[in-house]
Amino acid sequence: MPSTDVAPASSVSPALLASDRLDITDLFARLANLLDERAHDDARDVFAADAVVHGRAGELHGIEEIVAFLRQSPIEGVETQHVHGDVLVHLDGDRATATANQLVYFWREGEPPHQQSGLRTHCTAVRTDAGWRFDGMRITVAWIRQG
Repeated sequence: MPSTDVAPASSVSPALLASDRLDITDLFARLANLLDERAHDDARDVFAADAVVHGRAGELHGIEEIVAFLRQSPIEGVETQHVHGDVLVHLDGDRATATANQLVYFWREGEPPHQQSGLRTHCTAVRTDAGWRFDGMRITVAWIRQG
């Protein structure tokens, strides 16, 4: 007679899966904060040491190159506000993929935004000894509005 035992779909608890999803979603919030606050060294808490980022400016390889790019990117007198939404996380053990929409507002102190952008981010993440980190990111501009 065939066995009626069914193996569990995953040996990982639902609480751990939820915690991992929250940790990866939190990476997007930490990324927004470090960009808006120009806390460039905090990128080490978001990206893995060997991360690769693809965007309009080209390809960045490794955390030192990412931090160096962030340091030279700000435009004097222009502030930003990055807002992430529609975050989707797909877990696969100690690796994950994640996507998010990002709205970016560019403004000067005391003025409304003079530029807005809609971006799509596609990321891979890895669990490290320090927690989850993005090890790959592709940023695609969907639209830009001036004025």
